[in-house]
Order: sequence, then C-alpha cells, then structure tokens
Amino acid sequence: MTTLTHRARRTEVGKNSEKKMESEEDTNQDRSPDSEDSGDSKDIRLTLMEEVLLLGLKDKEGYTSFWNDCISSGLRGGILIELAMRGRIYLEPPTMRKKRLLDRKVLLKSDSPTGDVLLDETLKHIKATEPTETVQTWIELLTGETWNPFKLQYQLRNVRERIAKNLVEKGILTTEKQNFLLFDMTTHPVTNTTEKQRLVKKLQDSVLERWVNDPQRMDKRTLALLVLAHSSDVLENVFSSLTDDKYDVAMNRAKDLVELDPEVEGTKHSATEMIWAVLAAFNKS
Repeated sequence: MTTLTHRARRTEVGKNSEKKMESEEDTNQDRSPDSEDSGDSKDIRLTLMEEVLLLGLKDKEGYTSFWNDCISSGLRGGILIELAMRGRIYLEPPTMRKKRLLDRKVLLKSDSPTGDVLLDETLKHIKATEPTETVQTWIELLTGETWNPFKLQYQLRNVRERIAKNLVEKGILTTEKQNFLLFDMTTHPVTNTTEKQRLVKKLQDSVLERWVNDPQRMDKRTLALLVLAHSSDVLENVFSSLTDDKYDVAMNRAKDLVELDPEVEGTKHSATEMIWAVLAAFNKS
C-alpha cells in the first residue's frame, strides 16, 4: 500500500523542527447524508471520487501518473464512503463474533437513487448481493480483483473516464486527444484551476491552520478525503506547493492521522465507521 514519504531533496527533519501552529477548531459539523458542506456551499459540489481524481490529474496533461496503481481501488473506497455519508449503506452492528470493522458486512439502508450513475450502479449491486459482503471484499469486487468468475459482474468499468466526464460537465475539466506514438489517448486537462486550488487549500488548511489534532473533531468529508488521497497515492500532489517547513508539518500530521488504529477510532462517539473501515481495508491490502 501507499506510504507517505518526504521529498527526496529534503534532509531528514527532527521532531523539534515542527513548529507549533495555532490550532483553530473546525466548526463544521458532520454533514447529513445529502446536505452540502457548510464551508463549500458557494462552490461546485463534487463527490469524493471526483475530488480524488481531480487531485490525481496532472493539470496540463490531463491524466494521472502512469506509475500510480492505487487510485483505482481508492476511487472504489470513495464510492463506499460517499454512499455511507449519503445514508444509503452502513456497516452491520458489531457482535461478539464480528467486532472488527473488516469482519462486518455492508448493509443496505436505502435504495433511493443518488443521481450519480456510479453510486447508483454500486447501490444496485449491494442490494442484489446475497450473502452480504465486507468493505474489503466490495472494494475488490468493484475493482475487478476477484478470481470468482461469477463475481466479475460487480466490476465497475471505465470509472476514471466516467468520473472525468462528470467533471467535464461541471466545467472543471475539458476533453482532448493526445498521441502517444502507438496509440491515441483521451485526456482531461484542468480548465477550472480555481476549483482545484480551493480543494488543495482545504486539505492543506486541515493539517495546518485548522489542525485540531483529533479526527473526531474534523469535518467528516475532509477526513474522508485525506484518507482517500493517502490510499490513492495522491497526497503528495496536495502538499507539493507548500514551503519546506509547512510541507514537513503537513506530511507528519497526515502520516499520524492515517496511522491511527481504525478499530479504535471507529468506535468513538460520532465517528463515521465507513471511513475507518475503508482505511482498515487499505492498510491490510
């Protein structure tokens, strides 16, 4: 799985290099399933999957790194978290035999359409599946990583392209054709750089100016996006524009966050279990 690494040109910084910054409590409350983020009400509303892909895209080239083999599963994890936060699915309650997040099955809460094709397609799969499956199994099935030929029907196809088209419709990306010697490839350069910079700034602030040192006090969608950006190996893109000192602080805090025990954090009051279950699944893989 992905790891958080410091830039190669930086020398190792000791613990005393992290300067104390003023903590500002995040006043955003956990959003209701279909409500807008209180801090983003004036901006274009994006799904978690769209945000992850936007962070992973090269602005001018319009494609993700060829070396990134994590973003596909990261996007599927984003689908599960998005459905949970919209009140469509949830984890079965813990029992004596199934206490761990990875052992508990994903259950349907509501099959009402979300208006997003990928979310609704996944919701249909979850509704039709018996017996029910765990979070880790669903990520594997939706990615197509299964040896069971009868389960291949659950694979979501052309996910990146479909998400990119959504972003084109929202005026954030455009569509172009690029020639790579032996083949042509559809690319999606960023046209609305303001929206991407807003997203980057939100994540940077969450571990710098607005750092609260407690995931339970963070805005739930911001927490989810940090987890997904780490799991999709695009977190470096978020912090690359920071100065050296701030970069080290941000990376250390993000590292501390994703290295928390999901089993412990998932049981805390007001925790969104699906976020921690997805993190646990990526930590295990």
